[in-house]
Amino acid sequence: MNKEITAYHKGLMDDDQLICEKLYDVISTALPQAENKIWHRHPVWFLDGNPIVGYHKLKDCVRLLFWSGQSFEEDGLSPEGSFKAAEKRYTNVKEIKVTELKRWLKKSQDIQWDYKNIVKRRGVLVRL
Repeated sequence: MNKEITAYHKGLMDDDQLICEKLYDVISTALPQAENKIWHRHPVWFLDGNPIVGYHKLKDCVRLLFWSGQSFEEDGLSPEGSFKAAEKRYTNVKEIKVTELKRWLKKSQDIQWDYKNIVKRRGVLVRL
């Protein structure tokens, strides 16, 4: 785990830290080829510069976000924002279903929208 993500985790309360550490472990194992870093103050994983998954602490939970998640057509993920993102919110580490998370992570590799070039395309997303 890089220093920035370690620092992010250390800044959390115990329950939230456990959630984030579990998410980090599962994501990093499922996406070994992905680059991970702090992006916009939160841990995010990228494939070829395209953001695919990340998490961050909200007021009352930890939100797991898949940038292309609405296209996964999966129960358990809720639409987020005006593009193709979908989220799952956790308040306890026991809520993380590893099999479900691994399935979503597999889809995050296979189903991607080109967020890397969204500014160049003036807000238009293209499926990769």
